[in-house]
Amino acid sequence: MSIQMQCCGIVLMLLLFYFYIRQRRISLDTQKAFLRVFWATFFCLVFDILSIFAIDYRHVIGNGIAEFVAKSYLITLLLVAYSALTYMCVDIYETRELYRCKMKIYFILLVIGIIGTYAAPIEYHYAKDGETVLYTHGPSVIITYGMAVVFFIATFYLMKRKKEKINPRRREAVCIWLIVWVVTAQIQFIYTSLLMVGYAGAIGIMVLYLKLENPETNLDRQTGMFNGGALHQYTRQMFAKKQDFAVVGIFFEDIAYQNIQSEKREAVKMEIIEYFLKVPDALPFKKSQGEIIMLFHNAETAKKQLEEMRQRFTLGWEGSDTKQVHPRWLFLPHANVINRTEDFFELLRGVRDDEKQFSEKDFCLVSDEMIGKLNRKNETGQLIIDAINNDRVDVFYQPIFSTDKQRITSAEALVRIWDGDGNLVMPGSFIDIAEESGMILRLGEIVFEKVCSFIKQNSLERYGLHYIEVNLSVVQCAYDYLAADYIKIMDKYGVDPKFINLEITESASTNAKKTLLENMNALMGYGVSFSLDDFGTGQSNLNYIVDMPVEIVKFDKSMTNAYFENRKAKYVMDAAIHMIHGMGLKIVSEGIETEEQYRAMEDLGISHIQGYYFSRPLPEKEFVEFLNSRNCVEILE
Repeated sequence: MSIQMQCCGIVLMLLLFYFYIRQRRISLDTQKAFLRVFWATFFCLVFDILSIFAIDYRHVIGNGIAEFVAKSYLITLLLVAYSALTYMCVDIYETRELYRCKMKIYFILLVIGIIGTYAAPIEYHYAKDGETVLYTHGPSVIITYGMAVVFFIATFYLMKRKKEKINPRRREAVCIWLIVWVVTAQIQFIYTSLLMVGYAGAIGIMVLYLKLENPETNLDRQTGMFNGGALHQYTRQMFAKKQDFAVVGIFFEDIAYQNIQSEKREAVKMEIIEYFLKVPDALPFKKSQGEIIMLFHNAETAKKQLEEMRQRFTLGWEGSDTKQVHPRWLFLPHANVINRTEDFFELLRGVRDDEKQFSEKDFCLVSDEMIGKLNRKNETGQLIIDAINNDRVDVFYQPIFSTDKQRITSAEALVRIWDGDGNLVMPGSFIDIAEESGMILRLGEIVFEKVCSFIKQNSLERYGLHYIEVNLSVVQCAYDYLAADYIKIMDKYGVDPKFINLEITESASTNAKKTLLENMNALMGYGVSFSLDDFGTGQSNLNYIVDMPVEIVKFDKSMTNAYFENRKAKYVMDAAIHMIHGMGLKIVSEGIETEEQYRAMEDLGISHIQGYYFSRPLPEKEFVEFLNSRNCVEILE
């Protein structure tokens, strides 16, 4: 009878448990699931030893007790397999309802396995001398291992099927543990005198601990607070459980410590950290440099502690001679108005970066309006994703009239998307969000492809069109591979680049200017022309026209309207027109809606007119019909 390996396994697990309980921890479901695996493995080792003694001394304690202990050991093996499966499911099933439903199914299987193991007979295998028991076998053992295999197969299946939902490190650690366990079980099956399974389980627990469940990995080494990773895990768990909590955010900028002598600065920071660590009923997290998040399970407690913390900061730190430290404070009384962890972090980031959200006392109470804005942003973001994935991105064309030729000579391509109910969504509702999220790159690519496809299918020259204008957002203009991607698309559709005019905005020309100019030069070298869109908005000045190699300048609707409403604006517009014409550039006036406006722009010598006076933006089919009715006949004449 040899129990050395089991004893080594028990000692190893007790050491791990000692180190585990010494660390500060937050209550995570993954940690609870890990503890279930830990204790299942620990008792597996204990009952392995007890079963050896029970069977060896069955003549003393009786066959009934010996059989019960031996079967209890088998049950612990089943519990290890079951706990491994439930440990993996914590990541997979985020909603509590789905998690509980799956756990009921697995628990029923476990109960069936337990009943079967206790009910079935068990046999003992003896060595040739007829005295020493080497292992157990029989129906009870077969049932145990059969059910364990079911749990293992389910675990491996979920790891493969749901791998995108599982922490990669958890998947790797569990795989290592299960493989070690299965391999040692096979070795023990062949070499029955090597009782290795229990010890292999202890090794697996050590792997899980070192790779995942060491509480120290959730701590910030510099401050002793919980770190940003722990904050993400904990809030994700709270949102999944639909549990409410309150948030106090404390944002420190470098300027916050500017009045403190440099030799005292670090001491002051450490004193502040020590204070936060001792705030009652709070979980303190260091999210990033200069950003501390305090979570409370009760809004009233959070409000009380917030007042006390703000009051404490008025007293100074590290002695009475130090000046105040002025952080900015955020208070979110009820976090359950947010739906996801990603939204929660986006809210924190948005508030911190927007100084206008804070009052004169550097305090921001998160309002329903702010939450509503965030929710609308998320809904619109999902709407854009759905439109991209389900081919609901559309292009409308607004005709541009030439005052010289007295017909339509070009058009501007404008993006539209359709929602799931078939309703048209205007760009003003989604462009800003698409730019913030980076989805504008994919949207722009889709629009450009559709324009190239339209040009390929419809001869622009037949309709008297010289080119189609396509808007570029600020984000697209700063994209390094814009020129390469667009040239590739034009080659794909065999489009002559002379039919493409790309519109940049004034804001685009000030951001990432070097990248923009490189893209423009590459595209112009290929044969594409450029327009400066929305001239007259923002920080308009003629330097933009001088700096940017554009052929067309487009007056914004607001500038056009100002011409008819403000006497001074007339002089400004007259001067701008004179200078732009002097540079040999064309002008397009947008937003023309009446004949009076059209005649006035024509008298000013503006060569191209765009607006509702001629046509609203039209879907592709209607635009072609419009051209057939307005242009083709005129061309033939």
